[in-house]
Amino acid sequence: MSEYYHPRYSNMRRSGRKPGRRLFWIFVLFVLFAVIAAWFLYMILLKDNVYTASENEAYITIPTGSSFRDVTTELYSHGLIINRKNFELVARLKKYDQSVKAGRYRLTDDMNNLQLVRLLRSGNQTPVKVIFNNIRTPDQLAGRISRQIEADSVSIIKLFNDSAYLDSLGVTITSLFTIIIPNTYELYWNTNARSFINRMKRESEKFWEGSRSLKLSQINMNRHEVITLASIVEKETNKNDEKARVAGVYINRLKNGWLLEADPTLVFAHGDFEIRRVLSSHKQIDSPYNTYKNKGLPPGPICLPSIASIDAVLNYEDHNYMFFCAREDFSGYHNFARTLEQHNLNAWKYQQALNRRNIYR
Repeated sequence: MSEYYHPRYSNMRRSGRKPGRRLFWIFVLFVLFAVIAAWFLYMILLKDNVYTASENEAYITIPTGSSFRDVTTELYSHGLIINRKNFELVARLKKYDQSVKAGRYRLTDDMNNLQLVRLLRSGNQTPVKVIFNNIRTPDQLAGRISRQIEADSVSIIKLFNDSAYLDSLGVTITSLFTIIIPNTYELYWNTNARSFINRMKRESEKFWEGSRSLKLSQINMNRHEVITLASIVEKETNKNDEKARVAGVYINRLKNGWLLEADPTLVFAHGDFEIRRVLSSHKQIDSPYNTYKNKGLPPGPICLPSIASIDAVLNYEDHNYMFFCAREDFSGYHNFARTLEQHNLNAWKYQQALNRRNIYR
């Protein structure tokens, strides 16, 4: 039986295939668009866009009050961004350009724009390790600190000389070093001068908690006296294993009402830290720090003493030595004596050694 053919029916079959093709191409275009969009988003958001050269990490510092343009200048000047336009696009989409936060940030080679912008927006900075030791004066301390955090030396020195502010901390410029303990501290880079000093005050209080406070009562000294004596010990010897013995000599002199006759106090009084040989002429200076003329401890520390020197005073060696003099072998150690006769002999040996080396000042 032959197939029945009707033109109208045939047209309906042919037109029925057109919607299927149309849906197919719509689907293809949708997939293609999705792939392009995904690739576009990947390139902008997720593709690595930080380059730290041969290092695995790099640090940038963003000063207080910086603009977004300042941030891009910091990043670009160090060659840290691969695609600048993409970074700036993401930064503006995330509104980072309106919320720049100061600080020090750690960047790694595998960071993409999204990670970088989130880091900078969060203010989640990496602390810096602030280290200071072998400090003679407040000005020197201010200079050392200003090279490690954002606060400049001028702002630090200004507070060091602000009597009202120091009074709120219970110190004066003379006793400032009694609340600053040399150590390694973690601080945020954008720490200002006031925050730094306040932090040192808190660290000082923690330092004296517990056994050290007990020691103070046992040796009948206060913090100011211990720090001041420790500063002298600090400049008398850099050998930690003999600091307690040196401290013991000065404790004996204080107990017996003797003059301390500490050469480092004369160096401080003259303000000439290049002096290597203290002469009779140096002992004539009119200064409260001249312990050859004034009994007792000087008005305040002559340097920032190390923790080793502070603990040496707290745990000073109980002995009968009243004198000490640098050894003639220049080892850094000292000869100790109970009598002036023995001390004079030790001093003569050291003076001869200085002469042989042509050290007259």
